[in-house]
Amino acid sequence: MSNITRDGRDWQPAYLLAIDEKKCIGCGRCFKVCGRDVMTLKGLTDEGEFVELDDDEDEDEKKIVMMNDQGALIGCGACARVCPTNCQTHATAG
Repeated sequence: MSNITRDGRDWQPAYLLAIDEKKCIGCGRCFKVCGRDVMTLKGLTDEGEFVELDDDEDEDEKKIVMMNDQGALIGCGACARVCPTNCQTHATAG
């Protein structure tokens, strides 16, 4: 299947497959740039459990970005362009 840009150039979407939690610094840049709710920002406890964040969270708690809705992916790559740690894995379909 061939995809093209508005002006007719070939374009291949690269879908987000995974986020490496060891590399992710929880900055939230990818989460903020995504307009499709593909990712969510979670807290990570010292015991390694993921928790919802709220306004009263301890600032020292590690934050991490996780996949939220893979079905909403369009393969635009905006998240990869803003990630300072290159913690994401992307691939083309097929």
